[in-house]
Amino acid sequence: MTAKSAAAAARATVHGYPRQGQGRELKKAIEGYWKGRVTAAALRETAAGLRRATWRQLAGAGIHEVPTGDFSYYDHVLDTSVMVGAIPARHRAAVEADALDGYFAMARGTQEVAPLEMTKWFDTNYHYLVPELGPDTVFSADSGKQVAELTEALALGLAARPVLVGPVTYLLLAKPAPDVAAGFEPLTLLDRLLPVYAEVLADLRAAGAEWVQLDEPALVQDRTPAELNAAARAYRELGGLTDRPRLLVASYFDRLGDALPVLAKAPVEGLALDFTRSAAANLDDLAAVGGLPGKRLVAGVVNGRNVWIDDFEKSLSTLGTLLGLADRVDVAASCSLLHVPLDVTAERDIDPQILRWLSFARQKATEVVTLARGLAHGTDTIAAELAANRADLASRATSPITYDPAVRARTAAVTDADARRSHPYPERAAAQRAHLRLPLLPTTTIGSFPQTTDLRTARADLRAGRTGTAAYEERIEAEIREVIAFQEKTGIDVLVHGEPERNDMVQYFAEQLTGYLATQHGWVQSYGTRYVRPPLLVGDISRPEAMTVRWTRYAQSLTDRPVKGMLTGPVTMLAWSFVRDDQPLADTARQMALALRDEVGDLEAAGTSVIQVDEPALRETLPLREAGRGAYLAWATGAFRLATGGVRPATQIHTHMCYAEFGDVLAAIDDLDADVISLEAARSHMQVAGELAAVGYPREVGPGVYDIHSPRVPGAQEAAALLRKGLAAIPADRLWVNPDCGLKTRGWPEVRASLANLVAAAREVREDLPDRSSRQV
Repeated sequence: MTAKSAAAAARATVHGYPRQGQGRELKKAIEGYWKGRVTAAALRETAAGLRRATWRQLAGAGIHEVPTGDFSYYDHVLDTSVMVGAIPARHRAAVEADALDGYFAMARGTQEVAPLEMTKWFDTNYHYLVPELGPDTVFSADSGKQVAELTEALALGLAARPVLVGPVTYLLLAKPAPDVAAGFEPLTLLDRLLPVYAEVLADLRAAGAEWVQLDEPALVQDRTPAELNAAARAYRELGGLTDRPRLLVASYFDRLGDALPVLAKAPVEGLALDFTRSAAANLDDLAAVGGLPGKRLVAGVVNGRNVWIDDFEKSLSTLGTLLGLADRVDVAASCSLLHVPLDVTAERDIDPQILRWLSFARQKATEVVTLARGLAHGTDTIAAELAANRADLASRATSPITYDPAVRARTAAVTDADARRSHPYPERAAAQRAHLRLPLLPTTTIGSFPQTTDLRTARADLRAGRTGTAAYEERIEAEIREVIAFQEKTGIDVLVHGEPERNDMVQYFAEQLTGYLATQHGWVQSYGTRYVRPPLLVGDISRPEAMTVRWTRYAQSLTDRPVKGMLTGPVTMLAWSFVRDDQPLADTARQMALALRDEVGDLEAAGTSVIQVDEPALRETLPLREAGRGAYLAWATGAFRLATGGVRPATQIHTHMCYAEFGDVLAAIDDLDADVISLEAARSHMQVAGELAAVGYPREVGPGVYDIHSPRVPGAQEAAALLRKGLAAIPADRLWVNPDCGLKTRGWPEVRASLANLVAAAREVREDLPDRSSRQV
């Protein structure tokens, strides 16, 4: 096909779409089902209605081929485990008794059975449920969900493309089941898994699928020759099937690199590539393999992970370069639109000028359609859209909102000494132990306590003017008193104020910093029914006034025990926001660090002896390829030290991370130079404690013994067993006892029971130690 005919054939599509609905109807229906207020039939009807609305909206916007199968009640990787029959033995009875309840049991656990481990989906803030596999795993096909959703879309008269997690990525994301001996590699199950995928593909073909998309984002990471050979074998086998739809293998989040020639040679009919984060590299690699003659190329030129409008001229230039490199060039977003909010037109409180700079899922679908029309029929057909796009881009580039000379001057004056503590850790540790006088195995929590309906209502009433500031602050003080009294009664050693005034660990701070804007309806799925509203970072950052001191000081006035000051770290503030794309991220991080440094200093001046600066996104934001990691970790850890480096030796700096694979950032964790780090460890069976011990981590550690992302209450003996496992790796004088994460999503009854068990476990294990006072100085 010539470049001209490839352009004429250009069509618009997307890889996936937000699931929740404009009013988060899916979240409400699922949580209602969990509470017994919504029937299974009603839940399914709500889900079906949301799917139909999404497909109709996409088709109405001009999307030629809608995705199916990307919808999920909880997580698409968990859906894949169901599709291939990879149900952990501990959950099989529940799944056989009731498929829907069993599905949620795998996701959330029950009082009797632990859930699947949860971790981040590549370098996003979306969490997936980690498949558990072993040498005895037997796969079996269950294509019911995929076929049903395809059938629904076809019944509406739409062209539809089922989207599945590809077999290689599925296995590379999996972990050995807890009872499997060390050394097992899930990828060795590939030959056992491929016939199941073949059966699913045949079922989809029989149901009317012309194309099926197989997502292989794991192939954009550095892969060994054996892994690349596995990918070649997988697509040679699947591509060689006779009873199958045409196959589109999709990659996103980075360049394909060494995997591109593998897939280019495979007997599949199409490839999808990301031309936003890695446009130049993917273009060069595509040219180096001689293009994709005879294949369909789905070009992801619209950024599916950020909220800024597309640069149409830049995207059209990329698309023009791609013509002639493939038999057919289609236009898409770079990845599923799951990672952005649904519709910018729902925002009523953002300046209309700034709204024109923003593009959420619905707007991105329209951008894709506009670019496809321009590619297929010429730029004259989109002249008005091009002119408006140029004007909007120019408006943003020249706006005074984006530039603050004082912030720029302060950032430029930062020195290396500003990002270092004044004393080495051993001296700090001695000063902190003398000051805090904590027992061995001190207990604490990560920060937040349950966010009750009453608290959320109080905040809503304040925003709406239904209650005054004085009445609201009295309500917050009452909650803090209750939280402090509970912790003292339970026996927790280092307390928190519970964060009742905070809506979200990023949004709360963003609303008090310059440079940020908040949305009202910009919900994005983090995991399951947990949705967040990432704030929008549009300009330079500064802190006009203290953000947390008032409530921390009040909490400390209620107790003689230390109360932690609680802040969100600079990397996480950026990772869980939609950041500006008009300057290097390292520069933005330095601005954020200086704003937080001011807050840390004010907390210390107010008498706060323990300050926690959370960085759960440090690992999440790690570049997917090794080549970019050194530079990232240098500025990321430097930003943390800049935020925390100005305190006195006796002030104890904590940090927290959760739900990530920490093995790749162990050296960076050390480079943070925090005095204490708490990490997720319950679902991963204390794995991180051994990893830290193996690299000789010298500071204090709190590996979580209570999985807060499950409603189950761990018993004292269970927590004690995990604690003893931690003690096998970390000495008692450096080991803390805490939950995996904050408690805001849990209810008070389970929190009371779980923390009582946590304290009981610490006391039990402490009694067994030979010297129970060695921490004291």
